[in-house]
Amino acid sequence: MSRLVAVHGDITAETTDAIVNAANTAMRGGGGVDGAIHRTGGPEILRDCIARFPHGLATGDAGWTTGGALAARWVIHTVGPNYGAGQRDRALLESCYRRSLEVADELGAQSIAFPLISAGAYAWPLDDAISVAIDTLTTTPTTLEDIRLVAFDPAIHRQISALL
Repeated sequence: MSRLVAVHGDITAETTDAIVNAANTAMRGGGGVDGAIHRTGGPEILRDCIARFPHGLATGDAGWTTGGALAARWVIHTVGPNYGAGQRDRALLESCYRRSLEVADELGAQSIAFPLISAGAYAWPLDDAISVAIDTLTTTPTTLEDIRLVAFDPAIHRQISALL
């Protein structure tokens, strides 16, 4: 049975088997969580992104790369919908979480850490982003034992914790 917990901290410091990256479709690094993961994990992650995803990744899909210099063995990259640009299909956001869990299961991971996907620069409304994350992570079948929802902001961490 999976256990979902809220964590206040920096996702790049999580000591899980995998961490999830809120990536863009190009899969070449970016800002926010994506930038932090690439900076901390080092150039191996970008090299692996280029090799594994020469044409990028579709919104709602997920794929993995090495964790590079991160404590996590793998980075599972998923492309969330850009709400601010009009991509408002909730099913795409749900797919990000489901696909990430599927990839983690394929890898044999036992623990994973997620950011709130699309809730930053992609402007998905925070309350709904939290609801989608919790609902999808608690209802999707998985062999993972430890699932973490990591929030850098203490107020967002408190909001997630209150709903768990």
